[in-house]
Amino acid sequence: MRIGIFVVAGLFPGQEPGRVLANAVEWIVAAEEAGFDDAWIAEHHFMPYGVCPSPATLAAVAIGRTTRIGLGTAVSVLSTQHPMALAEQAAMLHHLSGGRFTLGVGRGGPWVDLEVFGTGLERYERGFAESLDLLVDALSGGGSVAADGDFFRFREVAMVPPARMRPVVACTSEGTVELAAARGLPMLLGLHIGDEDKAALVKRYGGGGGAGHVAAGLAYVADSTQEAVRDLKAAMPAWLGPGLAGYVPVDDRPRKVRDVGEYVDLLTKIHPVGSAAHCAETLLRTAENTGIEHFVLLVEGLGEHERTLANIRRFGAEVLPLLR
Repeated sequence: MRIGIFVVAGLFPGQEPGRVLANAVEWIVAAEEAGFDDAWIAEHHFMPYGVCPSPATLAAVAIGRTTRIGLGTAVSVLSTQHPMALAEQAAMLHHLSGGRFTLGVGRGGPWVDLEVFGTGLERYERGFAESLDLLVDALSGGGSVAADGDFFRFREVAMVPPARMRPVVACTSEGTVELAAARGLPMLLGLHIGDEDKAALVKRYGGGGGAGHVAAGLAYVADSTQEAVRDLKAAMPAWLGPGLAGYVPVDDRPRKVRDVGEYVDLLTKIHPVGSAAHCAETLLRTAENTGIEHFVLLVEGLGEHERTLANIRRFGAEVLPLLR
């Protein structure tokens, strides 16, 4: 089983975004020391839910501070970036890290980002498959790339530096699962769904955990499960409330807003939150139910830097040995 951390860099009340980003690098360093396999970094814009607008940049900083741990993006949003520019960044990180970098990509959402970056709703709604194919082509290890599609058209150019990489695709709908499956790309499944839904998406994909799928989750280890759940229910709403409200649609389409209390309840029930034994049992059960054996865990739910470091170290010392 492969266990990593999932870095959102959420902004809790009273915190300063620059300090949160610096702390996030320290969490990755601590995760390497604690025995985690990798660290995956989220991308968000213009909101307190996550204050990292460039996971590739944060990954580059972390690569320079670490020697073993894998780094990934969870995810880089394809709908607001040119696939070639993203491929070039990924190739650089691949070479500079000695092969420790994994590019995770996703469609994103119909948010105001599309307006700010000028890519528009059409790229989001119709252009994801074309963007993904161009990205895969650019990271195939070949020497050159050309495009003649609806959204991208350019003459053949050299891919410098070339790199052979297989992106991971965030999948929240059956359509995106089918896109990933058709291209043989692993899925990244979000922390908002439980084992039954994860298993259904893996089945829809047409294969098991051997495909290299990754599942995100929430993690916090305490003396008891009751204590762990109580701590997270007390801390997380202060971040999730304004954070989730920060998603602004680019048009007038309705947006369903989660009930924060219900969402925290769900996350603490379906993910490794509790005693060390409970955390290990939860991950082992999910692996058995879904076939997925690679998990990336959000460890910053307590909102305080030192408590996040303590959670990383304790999970590494008490839970990881039970999984290996």
